[in-house]
Amino acid sequence: MSAGERAKAKAEQVVGKAVRKVAHVAGDRTTEAKGAALEARGKARSAKERAKGAFGH
Repeated sequence: MSAGERAKAKAEQVVGKAVRKVAHVAGDRTTEAKGAALEARGKARSAKERAKGAFGH
């Protein structure tokens, strides 16, 4: 996993979590769901890159 890809994945996770929590406090369910989706996308990207590294691709 390159440093750039790792940073992108972590940034998506952090931003998604922040958006989700702020939207939850504000009671905005739509934005909360968007934040959760962004966080999940960051986690998936991170897992994908780790899997690539484990198999040497």
